[in-house]
Amino acid sequence: MNEQVARDVVLVRAIESMDQKHEVLSDDDRMYASRSARELAQWQASDSKAELTQDHFLQQRAEQILKRLSERTPAMAAFLHRPSGLGVLPWALAWLALALGAGLDRIADPHRVDLLSAPLLGIIGWNLLVYLGLVLAMLIPATRGGWASQGLLQRFSGGKAALPRKMPSVLTAALAHFVAEWSELSARLTRARLARTVHLCAAMFGLGAMLSLYARGLFSQYSVGWESTFLDAGQVHAILSMLFAPATFAFNIQPFSVADISSLHFSQTATAVGGARWVHLYAATLLLIVVLPRMVLAGVAHWRARQLVRNFPLDLTQPYFRKLANQLGVSGPAVLRVLPYSFTLDEARDKGLSAVAAMLLGEQARVMLRPSYAYGEEPREALADANLDDASATVTAVLFNLAATPEKENHGAFLDYLVRKSPRGIAVLLDESGLLERLGEHGEVRVTERIALWQQFCNFHRAPATVVNLLAPQTRALDTGAGLTLSKAP
Repeated sequence: MNEQVARDVVLVRAIESMDQKHEVLSDDDRMYASRSARELAQWQASDSKAELTQDHFLQQRAEQILKRLSERTPAMAAFLHRPSGLGVLPWALAWLALALGAGLDRIADPHRVDLLSAPLLGIIGWNLLVYLGLVLAMLIPATRGGWASQGLLQRFSGGKAALPRKMPSVLTAALAHFVAEWSELSARLTRARLARTVHLCAAMFGLGAMLSLYARGLFSQYSVGWESTFLDAGQVHAILSMLFAPATFAFNIQPFSVADISSLHFSQTATAVGGARWVHLYAATLLLIVVLPRMVLAGVAHWRARQLVRNFPLDLTQPYFRKLANQLGVSGPAVLRVLPYSFTLDEARDKGLSAVAAMLLGEQARVMLRPSYAYGEEPREALADANLDDASATVTAVLFNLAATPEKENHGAFLDYLVRKSPRGIAVLLDESGLLERLGEHGEVRVTERIALWQQFCNFHRAPATVVNLLAPQTRALDTGAGLTLSKAP
């Protein structure tokens, strides 16, 4: 699916996940959207003589839901019509960079070509440093998500700017959640767009500097020379020979000698003879070192952005999407593989686990319950026979008893091992039924505190947790897949 479709689908997921009490989207709304989307997707597949795909179904369903919300809430319609990406900003910055480059000669003396011009040497030196940094970035594994900060990515991915007002609180919370999630999902695309903008602006700045040299030379006569307190003619010749080597080679421009450089010292009579030659050398150097490489880099970034726009990488194996896929009938029954840790399930809780699986992954979902793992057992030995990359399991979930106190050496070690060894990620389920039975009606505060402790513990181990009640599954609103988050190995 393309970027816009993925954006709509992720937005609908955020709304459904936050709207657990069905305040803005009723059961009828969701059922109607799914039924209509299924019929439209089937019609499209039949008309084009292609296979029925989950992408088409999700696209049609998202359109149905967002259309209905827009009709009910005008502020929602305004949010949906906000442009994605950077808009016209890259082009505005590119023209601004061209103008700034064209005015570069006013920084120095506009009536002379200074062979040691600080602005021109600065442009060339800065770009060479950028190229060096790009090479090092390819050779050295990045420890962070690139040069763009998270705040910058969020701002330019559709960002925080002005979330709509006068909306139901559920929609406001859903949009805030969507903005944070979308900035993370679209980080690669936003980085490609930002890189394209930066390289394009650098190329236009260099082009502007080139144009300024020629435009000024049409109406003024340059005096050519150099001056330095610390460098002599031989050293300046060595610097300029290295600097202009690409230009003299590529354009077959006549080389210069030490005597030529010595005669151009500004302490002597400034000369206008041969000024065009030096203008050509500087312009050719800017073209070869700044303009052309930056245009190539901008082109590569543009290609990457176009690929991501056309084929946005959205993980459709997440429980929310698998549940919808079951409604469409394009995949087999989802399977929830459960790994209980120091927790043996009785018959009632076993039935409750099946109900939870149906709520999370669809009515046809099945449970693959593994034997309980002993407390304190070495994870590597305990999980030796568990195929953590089993394609038959839609979701692998660790089941903990909320009545237990989380321990880093045992529960934490078990989670760490699973997060490292599970390429598809894991989920964590916390059963509150045992703790509620033990504390009785007046233990709500204790239960809330224990839930917060466990969730903080699981988040620390990169495995966000979902609270369930295996004796009364309906007391926890899990019908949209809200809260069931898969961990990812770092």
